[in-house]
Amino acid sequence: MPPRPRTLAAAIAAALALGAQAVPAAAADGPAGGSTATTSRGVEIPAFYTPPSELPGADGTLIRSEPLPLALSLPGIDGPLPGRATRLMYKSTDANGEAVAVTGAYIEPAAKWRGDGPRPLVAVAPGTMGQGDQCAASMALEHPLRLNGRTVSVGYEDLSVYRLLLRGVAVVVTDYVGLGTTDRLHTYVNRVDGAHAVLDAVRAARSLDSASVTSASRVGLFGYSQGGGATAAAAELQPSYAPDVQLAGTYAGAPPADLTKVTKAIDGSDLAGALGWSLNGFLQTEPALRPIADRYINEAGQEALKDLSTMCVGDALFGYGGDSSTDWTRTGQSISDVIRAEPALQSFLAEQSIGSMEPGSPVRVATGVSDDLVPHGQARQLAVDWCGEGGKVTYVPVLLPGVGSGLLNHFAPLLADQGHAIAWLTDRLSGEPAGSNCWSMPVQP
Repeated sequence: MPPRPRTLAAAIAAALALGAQAVPAAAADGPAGGSTATTSRGVEIPAFYTPPSELPGADGTLIRSEPLPLALSLPGIDGPLPGRATRLMYKSTDANGEAVAVTGAYIEPAAKWRGDGPRPLVAVAPGTMGQGDQCAASMALEHPLRLNGRTVSVGYEDLSVYRLLLRGVAVVVTDYVGLGTTDRLHTYVNRVDGAHAVLDAVRAARSLDSASVTSASRVGLFGYSQGGGATAAAAELQPSYAPDVQLAGTYAGAPPADLTKVTKAIDGSDLAGALGWSLNGFLQTEPALRPIADRYINEAGQEALKDLSTMCVGDALFGYGGDSSTDWTRTGQSISDVIRAEPALQSFLAEQSIGSMEPGSPVRVATGVSDDLVPHGQARQLAVDWCGEGGKVTYVPVLLPGVGSGLLNHFAPLLADQGHAIAWLTDRLSGEPAGSNCWSMPVQP
């Protein structure tokens, strides 16, 4: 499918502005559980990413690891700069209570930690990568740019990782459930899967023999967009799921806390392909929804969902930017209309909502006031809800003017606020107490 000029311009602008990752798609073409590497869209998925047939019992248990060469690295006196990376596979539990293997990466920084206490650890939850296995953020650390004629990949999450490493903070990056690993489809924006993957990444990193971080290290969470939703959910679920992972602070930027509103916003936008990733992920988690999908989704829609399941952000921007879901349904209804018509879908999305539990750490919620892709209003509401639950919340409205592209309205606040977000989190990792501006929410935009 040829790229659309408006989408192409938005993608190029976003990549130039962010150094951003529009990673290519990778789905395993070979059989799950195979021992050989597989390929998709011309990109080889290393055999490392194929999970073993049996998984350990304890969440966060390290399954395997290997050295991971960083593409952006310089030699240093005490080792490579900004650090030495290790590829990880660890055990987690999905939303259905099933054992699952998750991949990611740990980076031991070359820089010294100059804050209070031992070297801290930050779990970075990547923003939207896509749904193909080659979209995994751990692969983007090794290959920040891919252009092979079949796919486009730019590793934008590398920016936040490197900024943390330069402060002497150790970083673990999760690839999420089903992203990278070749045995299942990525459950995009699933609240529980994302939270568990983030928290278990911390456990896995602390078990590495080569890591300087220990159970005494302060832990922070950092995420924007899909990553903001994952860290927000992790902050809520940490007290019950991972009481051994004590959090010093959590940054949740542009979190998709209300998927009903986000689904409506992305339909017809530059990132309309994310609607397909959401639907695919819903069906992966809840197969009982399949008859509803079959009743509504037409042949074109089924083809789009299949195509998107092997795509990353760059590919989806070029292939599906600006598309309307009304073209995917037999009735001409939008996906939002279908959700309103089907109680089972409403119930499923309600279970994905974030904000009903007090977070287990101080949280910083940031949202661009002009963000119409992951709508500002629902992100602000998350802060309001957490304040109502008694959380220690720092709410930051990022005041940038809206432009014609929803993609830029969403990603510009990431760039504008990222340095402030890292500084806030570093203060928490140094032991400085967090404040709260919940009192000001009635007058906040």
